[in-house]
Amino acid sequence: MFFISIKKSKDTLASKQKCTICNDEVETYYVPMKEWKLEGALCGDCYSKQLSDFYPGDHIRVNKE
Repeated sequence: MFFISIKKSKDTLASKQKCTICNDEVETYYVPMKEWKLEGALCGDCYSKQLSDFYPGDHIRVNKE
């Protein structure tokens, strides 16, 4: 009888995505809107910046709990 050890790297188990704009690792990713013509995940900072650039004006958060 023999045993085969299978090692899974940390990258395999929880692969981190990179932000399309800033190329940093993304903890919580956001999907860009179709109008932005971007492919891939965005980090929170870049998503917020894209929102304010594409939709100028005051942005008020609702349902803050």
